[in-house]
Amino acid sequence: QQHLVESGGGLVKPGGSLTLSCVVSPYTLEYYAVGWFRQAPGKEREGISCISPSGAGNPDYADSVKGRFTISRDNTKNTAYLQMNSLTPEDTGIYYCATYWTYLSNCGRNAELFDSWGQGTQVTVSS
Repeated sequence: QQHLVESGGGLVKPGGSLTLSCVVSPYTLEYYAVGWFRQAPGKEREGISCISPSGAGNPDYADSVKGRFTISRDNTKNTAYLQMNSLTPEDTGIYYCATYWTYLSNCGRNAELFDSWGQGTQVTVSS
C-alpha cells in the first residue's frame, strides 16, 4: 500500500481558491490512479475527481465540481494536486486523496476501487 499525505487545506472566503497537494510514497506514482474525495459534515463521502496513472485522457469530475476544480499530477514528484476555484460554502469538508494500482489509461471515482488513503485535510469556505 501507498502512504499518502494531503496538504493545502484551510479557511477561504467564498469565491476564493485553494490548491491541495497529495504526496505519495514509497512506490512510484506512475502506475496508480489518483482520486480526490471529500466528506462534508453530515453527508456521505463524495468522489469528486480522478486521474489516470499517466494523466492521459480526460480526468473525471463530479458534477458538483466540474468546471471549478482541476486535478493534475506530477509523477516525477510522486504528487497529485487538486486546484479548486470559485469555492462555495458547500465545498466545505475534509478532503482526501486516494490511490489504486491499475494498468488502464482511465480511472474511476468509486471509493471501492481505492486501497490507499490519506488522513485528509480540512477545507472551510466561509465569509
